This record gives sequence, C-alpha cells and structure tokens, in this order.
Amino acid sequence: MNRSAAVFRETSAEPRTESVPFSHLSLELGHLYMEDFVEGPTRLRSHFAAVRPWVEAARAGLGPLSSGKRPRISTCFLIDDYFSLLSTPAELIPPLLEAAAEAGLTIDYLARESGCAVADPAHQDRAELAESVLHRLVESPPPGSNSFRPPVSRTGWLTNGRRAPGRRTSAALDSTGTVWQPPSETGARGHSVFMDVELWNGPEDDRTWSCAFLASVWQLVRLGLLRDNGRAVLTPTPWDDKEFPAEWDALPPVLRLNPRASPFTAYVTCSVLPARFLPVEHAVRVILDQVHVEAEALDQVAERSAAEGFAVPTGVVDRTSYVFPPGL
Repeated sequence: MNRSAAVFRETSAEPRTESVPFSHLSLELGHLYMEDFVEGPTRLRSHFAAVRPWVEAARAGLGPLSSGKRPRISTCFLIDDYFSLLSTPAELIPPLLEAAAEAGLTIDYLARESGCAVADPAHQDRAELAESVLHRLVESPPPGSNSFRPPVSRTGWLTNGRRAPGRRTSAALDSTGTVWQPPSETGARGHSVFMDVELWNGPEDDRTWSCAFLASVWQLVRLGLLRDNGRAVLTPTPWDDKEFPAEWDALPPVLRLNPRASPFTAYVTCSVLPARFLPVEHAVRVILDQVHVEAEALDQVAERSAAEGFAVPTGVVDRTSYVFPPGL
C-alpha cells in the first residue's frame, strides 16, 4: 500500500504579494518646485497651457486596445514638499487645480514627494520607500572591474559604467607605467555617455535623498512594482474635503482627487516635465536599470497585461517615457 507524505508549510513563510489595480497609462502632468508656485497663478496657467497639447498626444499615441475598448489613463501631479516648504497645502493646491481646470485638464491623483522618502505617518510599521529601494539596488559591475570602489550602499553613488581611475599621473611620472583612462559606459554604442549618480548626501542616520533617487522611487510606485513585505505601498487615499490643511503632514502621501479616476498604478508611465529635469530623468533610467524588482510583482503585471492584449516591455526602465516641451 502506497502512502503519500503530506507536506506542511507555514503561511507566514510565503508572504502574499498584494495585487494592485492597473491603468494602461499613468500620465504625469508636471513636477514643480516650491519656487515655481511662489511665482503665482500666471506661472501655473502657463505650465498647464504648455502641457495640454502633449497630454492629448500621449493619449492619442496609446491608441485603442486590441479589444476595441478605450485604454484606462490616469493623471497625476507630484509636489515637492521634501526639499523646501515655502507654502502650505491650503495656499498651494487650490490654485494648482484651478489652473489645470482652466487648461481643460484634470489631476486625478496628487502626490507628495516626501512620501517617497519618509515613512507614511499612517503606517509607521512600514519601511521608508527610499531606504527599501536602496536595498534593492544590484550594481552592474563593468567588464574588467576589480571591485576596488566600495558598494553604493556605502558611497551613495551609482554609475552606468566604469569610472576613471583615481590616479591621474602622466606616463613620465608614473613608474608603474599606468596612464590615465577615461570613464566608459557599460554597453556603449560607439561612444560612451557616462553618468555617476548621487543618491543621497549627509550622514547615514540623517540622509537627504537626491531628486533623482526620489524620482526613481516615484516611477516604481506609479508602475505598481513596489511592495513592503508583500503589501502595496502609497495606496491613494480618497480626498473629499473641500478645504486643504495648513500642514503637509496632515495630507496622505497620495490623494485621489477624482472619484471616477482610473487606477493610479499603470503598466507604463509618461511624464511631461520642464527641460531642466532631463538630466534628472537620465539618472532615473540609470537607477531603474539596477533595481531588483520582486518577481511576483512583475508576474502580476505580465499576466494582467497579457490578458488584455496590451504589450508591456520586459525591462522596467523601458516602461517609462517622457516629454520635455520647449519653454515649459
């Protein structure tokens, strides 16, 4: 008589990866510094007037789905409340929403940049997102590297290739015969575009995260690829109040302003940004190329998008796109 052996597993040993809803496209309508808001309503109106044609182009470019249905598109806007606090939500947000409406645009979700850096006050048991993404970085060693430089977790710098050697002596003065070598980009096509990205500065127990690193976290959140022990992060909070508070900490990290909006997270993202963000977003792509994303989160996207007949690039960085309109 054959007796099959029963296999027991503790459910705690296999944490469940929480599922999140997906739009087809997350369309960012801008990211302004506090200094931009100080310029007043005219600055905001000119911003959204310049953004609108590109928003329409992004929507049209997505086209109809293979099923014939209209794609789900949600809009978002990121406010910098991390690097400076020159105004309050009560003073800043209403003019922002009014300027968008005047241009015929609706901001579905409003996010605070500090939410990408610090722990959510409503979920103190969860890790800081920036810190958790730092631990997910897997540096790509360039060919011929000797691991002389300390890891990014210690230096706070991440590169897309091989740095120039630290010694810069001429061949005549160097008895070893070592000469200066230029930096090189890993996988360069013909010529290198080398980048060394600062992720933070300050002491380890009081870091100030860089704009590029927080923007990388922001992209991962919008793509629905971050989890905290299997739990979804920065889940939008419905905001039905007519008035906004006087303190930023009184606002959830992500607000859902439009109750009829498509999901905040999406298969792909597009950001319409001022040209000054171009080097920042180049750095974002360097970072995203070296972030390890949980397989379960990637599988959810692959299965869901395949069921809808919507092609999603394999590489995370390839799921992001940008528009830098002139004069924005």
